Amino acid sequence: MTFVLVPGAGGDGYYWHLLAPLLGPDTVSVDLPAGDKAAGFAEYADAIVAAAGDAGDVTLVAQSMGGFSAPLAVGRLDVRRLVLLNAMVPNPGETFNEWWGAVGVPEHEEWDEEKIFFHDVPDDVKAALLARGEPQQSETPLGEPWPLDAWPDVPTTAVAGRHDRLFPADLQRDYLRDRLGIEPTVVDGGHLVALSNPAGLAEVLLAQNG
Repeated sequence: MTFVLVPGAGGDGYYWHLLAPLLGPDTVSVDLPAGDKAAGFAEYADAIVAAAGDAGDVTLVAQSMGGFSAPLAVGRLDVRRLVLLNAMVPNPGETFNEWWGAVGVPEHEEWDEEKIFFHDVPDDVKAALLARGEPQQSETPLGEPWPLDAWPDVPTTAVAGRHDRLFPADLQRDYLRDRLGIEPTVVDGGHLVALSNPAGLAEVLLAQNG
């Protein structure tokens, strides 16, 4: 079994650096071409497939915006399961920009990344991440209609952070139930749960794929 870990906006595979060692030696952390203005979701899918190489028995894990890109790679890899982690779930033809209003993501009076994303990330982990510089996310894919006609025909499960302030767990339950008919497993942690609770997340992922 190989875990292929797909990051969200910014496309930085470093996001997974605490989780990946807990999932096994064959785990692959994908870097997406998020800073490339010429790259859309098709190129993101190419990057996922290239990173996975000839891996078999793949579990694709998609974080946040990775819910748009990871499903596009399912038909090109030997995927046994797709796991959505605090992830967006698009409908056919829906864009990233449209998705927020369609599912009713709550608006924040003040966009404070410290409060929204890093409230539960340990200080040393946050410092190491921020020292790398903020990854850039091109606007190019954000207006692209999601190209699949339907969700991929592969077992799909979901994990929601109990303390996610961007996509609250109750909201995730609603759109996962409405769009895919599934219920998420809820773990302690916020939107960046792979950084704040990698051990708890690894336990869930390994149990789902046992």
